[in-house]
Amino acid sequence: MKLFQCQCCGQVLFFENTTCLHCGHTVGYLPELDRMAAVEPDGSAWRVAPSPDGSGDAAVASPQLWRFCRNWELSACNWMVPEEASQEGEAFCLACQHNRTVPDLSDPERHARWQRIEASKRRLIYTLIRLGLPRPVPGDAHPEPLVFDFLADDPGSAKRVMTGHAEGVVTISLVEADDAAREKLRSEMGEAYRTLLGHFRHEVGHYYWDILVRDGGALDPFREMFGDERADYGEALERHYQTGAPAGWEAAHISAYATMHPWEDWAETWAHYLHMVDTLETATALGILIDPEMDRDGELSADIDIDPYNPTGSRELIASWMPLTVALNTLNRSIGQHDPYPFSLSQEVRRKIGFVHDLVAAQRSGGAV
Repeated sequence: MKLFQCQCCGQVLFFENTTCLHCGHTVGYLPELDRMAAVEPDGSAWRVAPSPDGSGDAAVASPQLWRFCRNWELSACNWMVPEEASQEGEAFCLACQHNRTVPDLSDPERHARWQRIEASKRRLIYTLIRLGLPRPVPGDAHPEPLVFDFLADDPGSAKRVMTGHAEGVVTISLVEADDAAREKLRSEMGEAYRTLLGHFRHEVGHYYWDILVRDGGALDPFREMFGDERADYGEALERHYQTGAPAGWEAAHISAYATMHPWEDWAETWAHYLHMVDTLETATALGILIDPEMDRDGELSADIDIDPYNPTGSRELIASWMPLTVALNTLNRSIGQHDPYPFSLSQEVRRKIGFVHDLVAAQRSGGAV
């Protein structure tokens, strides 16, 4: 995620800001323009506030009016919708248009968890937009629109909501927004990593398998790289939870869970690719330079200054990613925290990341893999 700046006072704005903490302006994200902007009320709508010296970009000079997404009123979104779109009946932003089901918001705890879910969802949609990936919504006449169901467990039932994906529907269990409960699940399942944003990236990976691999004519190269997805999924799942990952799995898989089935290998690899582009954009925005004096071979060094959404190839991403993850893990250990990135990238895993990157790049350019 890149950093933004208030055009009125120059204060740094972060993606989740709703108010500029320096000048007090209300702040919203304009996805069509990819910018955070200080806005001022204009009747029942909002206008981008002018900079003090009258200068600014096209958004400031434009007379265009905006409205906040309907979920802004529930403190669950800071994205904006062009006024003309709102007048045509589109009250939700480009991110919230994908919502199909939300929990009962009369319950304060469920409301708070849903707000955390929405924050992660907006980061996901930002990345999908930047990557130029298709994001059909219901009503687009697409056979498999991308929709989200955010569901809470029924306290009167022993059945629990399962986070997952099926035919374009990504289901996120509300319990995943509870940090304590999620960490308990991570520990019980022996996982090295479990985050709310990670769930979104993993499950949407299943969706884009349908779009880019199954429907994109890439089944043969996928099977050569990841294996045959026609293997019985139920049997693979049962075997994984009975016997775990095979010995030496690290040589070809990003995680133990990725060994379970080719679909999960793809989804885990996809999630890590999204981790990379988002984090590298942040590192570039911060101007991070990693240059340890004892690194004679340069393996731990990187001047991170790339556009991860337009790299020359996956090798460029990985060349910056590996030193950055070492730095992140080392810094976390210094304050007594777990590694934020407890993974290693074997040569085979790097090839799989390259496969994902090539599919995304081909989608963006309109070409074939």
